[in-house]
Parts: sequence; C-alpha cells; structure tokens
Amino acid sequence: MKVGDSSEATRTFTSRDLRVYAALSGHKGAMKSERVPGPLIDALISCVLSEQLPGNGAISLKLETRYQPGAVIGEPLTAKVEIAQLIPDEQMAELTTSCNRADGKVIARGRALVRLSDLVQESGED
Repeated sequence: MKVGDSSEATRTFTSRDLRVYAALSGHKGAMKSERVPGPLIDALISCVLSEQLPGNGAISLKLETRYQPGAVIGEPLTAKVEIAQLIPDEQMAELTTSCNRADGKVIARGRALVRLSDLVQESGED
C-alpha cells in the first residue's frame, strides 16, 4: 500500500434502497425524494474502504463528506478512495474520497482516516 493507490466501486441505488434506508433510519422524508441521501453515498464509500482499499481489517475512524446536489435514484454512482498519506508510526492512513455520477459530475468529496493495525497483524508485518 502506498500514497496514490486508489480503488473504486459503482452502484445504482433503487427505490427499494430508499425504502430500506427509510425503514432503518426512521427518515420517512427520504421516500418523498428521488435523491440519494448522503448516508447511502457514505455507505458506498465505506464499502470501498472496508472491502477494497485499505480492505478487510481496516478500522474506519473518521469520514467527512461534503455533498453536492445531483445524486438521483436509478443513476450509477462511482465512489473512489485514494491514499493521500500513510502514518506508519500510528498505523493509520488518510484517504481522499469522492463520488461521481456517470457523467463525471462530482456529487460528494471528502476525507477518511482509517487504522491499519489489523491489516498489518494479518499480513505478519510489524
């Protein structure tokens, strides 16, 4: 893992996803909109962090996201994370995060901080 490494995932949120989100969160207003709520965008970003980069074993400590209007149900969204800084002494990494529509428009941008200690232990490195 090095600065500049990146990974991404694409998902198209559906009206069913909105119904499930509304039921889980209690946010019934979500059902009256065709927009993808910010927490679902964050979930897509978190999926990339936990499943791809840094991957299984990374502990998410902080996720900051600034949203722009434009994420709508039924449109593919691509979340991307990129390692901006490795902090070896603290076994952490800071990553930039973004989410784009299919036309390339950025609808979310931010930063994430993750602890890598579990990853290091799993690989047998110090």
